[in-house]
Amino acid sequence: QVQLVESGGGLAQAGGSLRLSCAASGRTFSLHVMGWFRQAPGKEREFVAAISRSGGRTAYADSGKGRFTISRDNAKNEVYLQMNSLKPEDTAVYYCAAAATVFSGIIYNTAKQYGYWGQGTQVTVSS
Repeated sequence: QVQLVESGGGLAQAGGSLRLSCAASGRTFSLHVMGWFRQAPGKEREFVAAISRSGGRTAYADSGKGRFTISRDNAKNEVYLQMNSLKPEDTAVYYCAAAATVFSGIIYNTAKQYGYWGQGTQVTVSS
């Protein structure tokens, strides 16, 4: 199994920035596609971003495209989500996730594709 722990959440004003970090345990971190999801109060969990095993390919939901950047450092077993130009609509609990299996040519943008999850970190953006 892979254990994931998110950090970096907190309070930010509209237009500000936050960088979320996810620390992974184990020796097989580089074998997993990694993703970020978020869940706002009263809403379902939604895809935010994903990154390939090597870090060479990324995918983003339209909501964060142009504002968010996902990256990873396999030497440190960490994945990051840089969030710029934050909006109140970005307020949510953000979760780091690792895919259980990988199939080439497939975009990992649904929660069912991920087998391991962190505890979540709260991001609150004020007006």
